[in-house]
Order: sequence, then C-alpha cells, then structure tokens
Amino acid sequence: MGEPDALSWLDDIADARRAAGLHRDLLARTPGSSLVDLASNDYLGLARHPEVLDAAATALRRWGGGSTGSRLVTGTTAEHELLENELAEFVGAESALVFASGYAANLGAVTALAGRDALVVSDAGCHASLVDACRLSRSQVVVTPHADVDAVAAALASRTEARALVLTDSVFSADGDLAPLRALHRVCREHEALLLVDEAHGIGVRGNGGRGLVHEAGLAGEPDVVVTATLSKSLAAQGGAVLADRRVRTHLIDTARTFIFDTGLAPAAVGAARGALAVLRREPERAAAVLDRARDLARITGAAEPESAVVSVILGDPQVAFDASVACRERGLHVGCFRPPSVPEGTSRLRLTARADLTAADMTTIDKVLTEVLSAARV
Repeated sequence: MGEPDALSWLDDIADARRAAGLHRDLLARTPGSSLVDLASNDYLGLARHPEVLDAAATALRRWGGGSTGSRLVTGTTAEHELLENELAEFVGAESALVFASGYAANLGAVTALAGRDALVVSDAGCHASLVDACRLSRSQVVVTPHADVDAVAAALASRTEARALVLTDSVFSADGDLAPLRALHRVCREHEALLLVDEAHGIGVRGNGGRGLVHEAGLAGEPDVVVTATLSKSLAAQGGAVLADRRVRTHLIDTARTFIFDTGLAPAAVGAARGALAVLRREPERAAAVLDRARDLARITGAAEPESAVVSVILGDPQVAFDASVACRERGLHVGCFRPPSVPEGTSRLRLTARADLTAADMTTIDKVLTEVLSAARV
C-alpha cells in the first residue's frame, strides 16, 4: 500500500477537464514576437508606446519599484493623487480612488456599499470580479437575466432591504455587447438604488474620445452612479479605480478591505496609466479607430456588427475552439479562446479584440488566417 496522497482528487479533476477539452496551459510571450495580436486587451495599442514607457520609467526612478505599503500608510504617492484627479476629470466623475487591480476595485466597492441590510441585483453576464463581490457582500443577491431591465425593476420593487445596489458591466467582456445603462439608471432612480457600472471594456473605446459608456449615456457625474474601471486595458498599465461621488470615495477609504489591506499600486503602473491617458486625450481618434478595426474583424469572420472592441466568433465545442486558436497561432495570429467557465456551455469561442494600431499588413494577415482556419473549424 502506497503513501497516502491528499491531492489525488486533483488528478481525477484534471483528467476530467482534459477529456472535456477544458485544460489550460500558460503560454509565455517572448519579446519581439512576430505574432499579430488579436488576444490582448491593449485596445488603444499603447502598451509599448514610447510616452507610456517613459512615464512608467520616470515614476519608477522617482518612487522606486514598489509603493512600499498600503495606501493608508506609505503606499500613496503624489503620482497616485495626480492619476486620480486626471481620471476623474476625464470621465466626468467627482472623484476617483485607485486600487491595486480592477478586480480589487470591484470587490472593494461592492462589499463596502452593500452589506446585510442591502439587496444586490446583478446581471447574469457580469464579470467574475462582480460575481465574487456578490458572494462576499453578505447581502441578499438576485441575479437577473442578461440585460433584462424589467427583471431588475421587479427585484427592486419587491425588496424589503433598506438599500439596494444594481451591478452591470458597461461592455460585457465575452460578447462585447452593451448594457442598457439609461434604462437601468431610470429604474434605479425610481427605487432609490445605486447603479454600479464596471467600465473595464468601455473606457478608451466608447464615448466621446473614449470616456466610456457611462459618459456616452449622459450619466457621468450622477451621484447615484458608481463607476469601476481597470487601468490594464485601454490605459496599458495595471490597477483599478472607482470613480464616484466624493462621499463614496471617503466611505471606501474607511471601509473597503481591498483598499485598506492591500499594498498600493506600484508607481511604475501609475506612471504608465497617466502616460496612456495623456496620449488618449491628445489623440481621441484612437477610440474610433478601435471600433473601425472591430467592424473589419466582424466582416472577415461573419460575426455580428460589434458595439465594442470585442468580436466573438462562437464555435460551440470547446475542443474545436481550442484547436482553431492553435491553428491561428501556428499561422502567425494570436487569438483568445474562451471556454467554460468563462462562457456558458455550448458557446466556446474565439474572442478577437480589435486594436487601434492594427496596420494594413496586419489586416491582410488576419483576413487570410481567419478565413482559412474558420472554414476548417465550421465544417
């Protein structure tokens, strides 16, 4: 009889996952790769922009490699405060508070604004960070069908809790579709509920000069709208932020556990985000270019007309989707492959993300590779 193995159950789960076509491996990027990138969230093409790199390097030299502590102790620098002011002004919010990640921003905001005496109403398509925030909120949680405003209204109308918080992405990350923000806000106002909108995939792509879908919907600066965002997509850095009424910012500083107990965002990331924001403000046409390239991708793949940078090509079977992603990579094209649990069963897909800096030569390669690979995958 062999030694007892407390982890033997993991082998069974791994085998089942492989059999279902759901095993994942990490693929390290290499510098100078010749792959055309349709997988990253670098929508504005700023991750290696000289101005962004210079801003990151300047902050690194000035403040050091790490922030050295939590934001409440030593982790707040003048660079953090400048970024918060610039972000708030850009999106039309009264204030901003920077977190170490977009995930942390969602966890911190929801758990601090919810609680045992609150109802949380969450769209079924919300990002995993909002799903986890619901689980940690200690609130009564109602998950409504995707983009169903009537269901949200019904949940709010029947509540017995003193307060309510409605959660939605602005742009949903898997399908790239838009939330009905004006209708949701109208329902929230009727029932004295807060609306929290995750703009991770909206800022830099939607709205005037990339100011986001909340701004586009005319809701920027509304006191009953809380915006969360990431700095890791259009703003080419890392970190997250909550953009809201000053009373919300004050409350989060005092109560948001992912703000109080986490190390502050590294100065280099803060500098990079400031650099990217400066480029976007100077070159607002980048936001429109993203949507133009997304329409090109939809035309090539036969996907629906896109409303964001995300073009979703549903293939159904997870192994088919994975094999198609490998075939693209072998031909010089890096695409995303979304399988359960990232998407519902039966909807495994290639997730293509447009970038403002895709060249004519890139688009020629994209057209050739996707036409060839999808023809084989759809047989």
